[in-house]
Amino acid sequence: MASLVQRIQMFLRTPKGQRLLQQGRQQLAKPENQARARSILAKLQGRRR
Repeated sequence: MASLVQRIQMFLRTPKGQRLLQQGRQQLAKPENQARARSILAKLQGRRR
């Protein structure tokens, strides 16, 4: 049985996975989504300490 990471990697190689990646890149190009992602990362990094 493939691990979760391997299954995700296999999915991302498919045409549907490629479309999903492209949509994600388009969404991250928007400034409001970049700010949202930064705030989430800051919260996650704060929990590690």
